[in-house]
Amino acid sequence: MQAWGMSEAARATLWAHYRAGYPHRVISRIVGCSWPSVWHVVRERGGIAPAGRRRADRVLSCTDREEISRGVARGDAFAAIARCLGRPTSTISREVQRHGGRTGYRAAAADARAWRRARRPKTCRLATRPRLRAVVAARLAQCWSPQQIAGWLRTRYPDNPEMHVSHETIYVSLFVQSRGVLKRALLQHLRRPRRVRRPHRRRHNPERIPAAVSIRERPAEAADRAIPGHWEGDLLHGKGRSFIATLVERHSRYVLLVRIPHFDSATVAQALARRVRTLPANLRRTLTWDRGRELAAHRSFTVATHVQVYFCDPRSPWQRGSNENTNGLLRQYFPPGTDLRRFSQAQLNAIARQLNRRPRRTLGYDTPAATLAACVAPTA
Repeated sequence: MQAWGMSEAARATLWAHYRAGYPHRVISRIVGCSWPSVWHVVRERGGIAPAGRRRADRVLSCTDREEISRGVARGDAFAAIARCLGRPTSTISREVQRHGGRTGYRAAAADARAWRRARRPKTCRLATRPRLRAVVAARLAQCWSPQQIAGWLRTRYPDNPEMHVSHETIYVSLFVQSRGVLKRALLQHLRRPRRVRRPHRRRHNPERIPAAVSIRERPAEAADRAIPGHWEGDLLHGKGRSFIATLVERHSRYVLLVRIPHFDSATVAQALARRVRTLPANLRRTLTWDRGRELAAHRSFTVATHVQVYFCDPRSPWQRGSNENTNGLLRQYFPPGTDLRRFSQAQLNAIARQLNRRPRRTLGYDTPAATLAACVAPTA
């Protein structure tokens, strides 16, 4: 199927999957065309999906046209058909005469033709306002972003709506060159010069972490940090596919580092379980983890340690702020680009020991090691 011969339904399917972040080759298999055809459609619109169309309530629907077709086939008068539909007689008469008369009227063909003729492309705001277009083009050439231009215009011309334009209109005019408003050469002045606009949304896979328990179900005692034994965890990335796991106790900010030999959920769960099992029972309560799939085997970890795992909301690293802060401190020992595979578990333990003996402002300049020892000793 060629792109220019693609049906409206196929194009709608294409754009729906493109907005969801599917690759061109996957979309081509879903739509039933070649992937260059998908690229042709996307490129033609600059990666911006056309606005969806809808049928106004006042116009004849496909069901109405079916009733008209049946009435015409029975030989009913236009007035009788109009009374049945609650429409003026002139509406029915014009509808039939416009689409083949009494002998040639067909509901499906009439509805498809009316839908095609009803298309009314809206003229672009920048196309009808030369002064506004010139100002926008000049600011783009000065490397202003569309959002900066839109905001500046509202402050520069507060009482002149004719000189206002949304940043989205500027983007559309740049990427959809068929509008013929702004020159494609201005794209090079954007912060990220691209020929098409890429969708921000990505496919959501609810089964990425099976049986994940939300942080919203975590016990209140973990949130207020009053009781030790509640941990936050994440992986610290190094050069290539090298990782170490970082665990931070919420009450004392005590740090544990765990060597991860292979990046798969079973290995991560086993390595964490081995380390956590060395802790006293009263320090094994909960673990709050990032949304990453590296702990998809969390149930095996819970079985081995009796520690319930809770997962943060997507894109919410602040929900495990102690761990995020600690990972920042650890970059002093593991700068970006460091191959973490060369560190043994003994070396990681030594680094964690140094960090746990450093005073923290959040602890009143006490150390994590002393804070944890003070709350564990009375119960030992």
